[in-house]
Amino acid sequence: MGLSIGIVGLPNVGKSTLFNALLKKQQALAANYPFATIEPNVGVVPVPDSRLAVLAEVVHTEKLVPATVTFTDIAGIVKGASQGEGLGNKFLSHIREADAICMVVRAFEDPDVVQTSEGNPADDKSVLITELALADLQTLEKQQPPKGNVTPEMKQRWGAIEKIKAVLDQGKRAMEADLDDEEILLVRELCLMTMKPILYVVNVDEQKVMSDKSEVLSQRYATALGVDSDKVVIVSAKIEAELSEMGEAEQMEYLSSLGLHQSGLERLITAGYHLLGLQSFLTAGEKEVRAWTIRIGMNAVEASGVIHTDFMKKFIRADVTAYDDFVALGGWKGAREAGKARSEGRDYIMQNGDVVEFRIGS
Repeated sequence: MGLSIGIVGLPNVGKSTLFNALLKKQQALAANYPFATIEPNVGVVPVPDSRLAVLAEVVHTEKLVPATVTFTDIAGIVKGASQGEGLGNKFLSHIREADAICMVVRAFEDPDVVQTSEGNPADDKSVLITELALADLQTLEKQQPPKGNVTPEMKQRWGAIEKIKAVLDQGKRAMEADLDDEEILLVRELCLMTMKPILYVVNVDEQKVMSDKSEVLSQRYATALGVDSDKVVIVSAKIEAELSEMGEAEQMEYLSSLGLHQSGLERLITAGYHLLGLQSFLTAGEKEVRAWTIRIGMNAVEASGVIHTDFMKKFIRADVTAYDDFVALGGWKGAREAGKARSEGRDYIMQNGDVVEFRIGS
């Protein structure tokens, strides 16, 4: 299981600059004119996790395999995209499978960058939500009411579609429809974009990042956007681009000089994990150290299936120790001798940072 995020925004809000910075290489064309990105760009980015290097020293391996996030960047969406304006709507299908949407809004001023919006993040949000809702309506209009031998499930599914249509017609998101858990499952295959959780990335001036604390900025823009502050990430795409050209030591020094503790990438991924209720467990051995992404609340047998689906069928038990204990006691041998390694059954609820060995039958 990996985190998948689709990046959307109006033209020239810094989407492709941010995308390039996230990938740390120029995989998307970032240019100073609308529709520079004319094909969807997909990149897999490692999730920063300082625990992996520490574990690698403990178990004496050089192979580190981090968890990953898949980012998909599409052409800028303009007002009227659902009626054929611009190019963004053409590529919306490429983000329908994403777990979440990263909505980049502009809050910077640059006379050298063509501005296709008013530069008001709330206005950007309104245009983007409207276009996504209109695209979802087009998807729903292709659905036909059940006929003939109608089952209760078919009837329930159509009822859910009608509920969603009603809220979309009001300019709201599909997730605002009053659906129960069963109805949500019945319409999941439609991959409606306004059913997905949204992270709002506010692209600000470099000076803004340096002069204001990110928490203060997040709350300010969250209020302006009408969302919770934990759904807002403040970045300067220019700073992220500069960071992407530096080595790790230089990055830390540069961030420190700006009064920052984390890069935009780290804050974006942390916010994405929180938004989707994700966490990581760890495996550590001589062959490799690896982080695995799971949903909060997953039990041991479900987590084993993230490594390989066969593990769920052949699951015997999970040997588990906390990351801090594993490191302090020098690995599995020390953890077991100190009584810090536990044998857990299939119903054990996994915790963030658990170091695990799954015992699997033949």
